[in-house]
Amino acid sequence: MDARSVALLREILDSTGWVEHTRRLGLALRATRSPGGLLVVGTPEEEPWHLTAHLGDEARLAGLPQLAPTLVRWAPVPGSPAHLRVGLERIEQARRGETLFVVAEEQAPGPLLERVSDARRTGATVLALDGGDPELEGLAHDALTVPGQAPISFDGAQHLISMAAGETDRRPGLRDRLARLLERVSGPHVTD
Repeated sequence: MDARSVALLREILDSTGWVEHTRRLGLALRATRSPGGLLVVGTPEEEPWHLTAHLGDEARLAGLPQLAPTLVRWAPVPGSPAHLRVGLERIEQARRGETLFVVAEEQAPGPLLERVSDARRTGATVLALDGGDPELEGLAHDALTVPGQAPISFDGAQHLISMAAGETDRRPGLRDRLARLLERVSGPHVTD
């Protein structure tokens, strides 16, 4: 999906709240303090290499080195290039200032949830994009769930998040940050 297609998708979804949800998660990815400290992991069946590539492009184009991701793989192939040889042991090394971004459309397996829990205990920020996994969402500091009946596909959400992560022209002001804090504390505002 190219930038023009993502922009069109944003326009279509603008009134649904999905653009703001993906923007919130995209901005949270930028809180990582150092290049390579954004760890992106999926399930054994679905590694988020496509999202990782988009985040790498956004990091480069926006001049945001902290957004440069590290793809964490379940079974790295020996002899692969260095950026494709990072295994699950990297999650065990996650520390404060680093972000673990779990991308799992299906339920996250137990071994992954254990590692996510350990990374959270050592101070890493845990973010999740999932298809409705309460255990993963319970471990995450912030999560975006894309249920089957959502007006956006799981792949579409990944594109919106990566594009939002690279945006440099719009920084949330004090009012935006306070509104997000209040929504998290009190829940979403429902009008009658």
